[in-house]
Amino acid sequence: MKKISKVLGYSIGGVCVLLLLTQAFLLRGTPGKAIDPAAGPKVVRYSKVPTLLIPGWGGNTITYNHLIKYYQKRNIAQKVMTVWVSPHHHIRVSGDWHGQKNALIQVLIDWNYNASYHPQVGQLRQVLIYLNKRYGIKQTNIVAHSYGGTEFMHAYMGSKYLQRALRLNKVVLLGVPVEEKLSDHLPYHYPLIHDSKDKNFYRLRTQMKEWQLNYPIEIYNLMGSKDGSKLTDGAVPHIQSEMLRALIKSHPTITYHQKIYPNTTHSQLHDRPLILRQIERILWGKE
Repeated sequence: MKKISKVLGYSIGGVCVLLLLTQAFLLRGTPGKAIDPAAGPKVVRYSKVPTLLIPGWGGNTITYNHLIKYYQKRNIAQKVMTVWVSPHHHIRVSGDWHGQKNALIQVLIDWNYNASYHPQVGQLRQVLIYLNKRYGIKQTNIVAHSYGGTEFMHAYMGSKYLQRALRLNKVVLLGVPVEEKLSDHLPYHYPLIHDSKDKNFYRLRTQMKEWQLNYPIEIYNLMGSKDGSKLTDGAVPHIQSEMLRALIKSHPTITYHQKIYPNTTHSQLHDRPLILRQIERILWGKE
């Protein structure tokens, strides 16, 4: 019996070590590479406003690996920093931001496999405050996939400090759920805002109304349609994302754009070259 227990102990220990090594590999961060703006496309505008890359549930280095390499290879944007945050809000940083042109900051959550996205809201809020205070980032673009966008909205809208200190420039949401209680088969229309039973959506709606926004923001809501479906990308129904339109209706300084990509699954939203080129035009395209 003791021999069996000892073998089981070794087996469980081995599995734990393997899981830790796997997680460490997934959280390694994409290598950064300095770009030469002079060698970049003529249609690209180079700006000192950094862009935060926020993954969704279970997201890791892989989420934006292709995006980062795609932009760096073409001298469009450069990964300058990785920011990790633990469940206890401990922040670790690799790299630096000091106003580099078209800088990308990759955010990685040490553990984002919870049943709910709520634990990551506080962690992400801590990251945003840290970047603002430690590095003096006062304006930023956001690219967020899936629950990463949900977490960002709750983190930002739930902090009066961030609303005052961190100005949003362009926000690109990729398959981001905002309201999760309405029927998946409903097409969007504004009166649905009164039918929502989603407490998280109601909280956002209240915070949006109270937001003292006095500058322009552009929000791009990009969605996919799996196998020609008109209602879902296979993971997030369109209605869950489209309800964002109802939330921002009270802010005339927010410009809302929406696009649905056919035959595009949830995970392809951060990988397809067609969408990467669209994000490039959104963030750095010349007017």
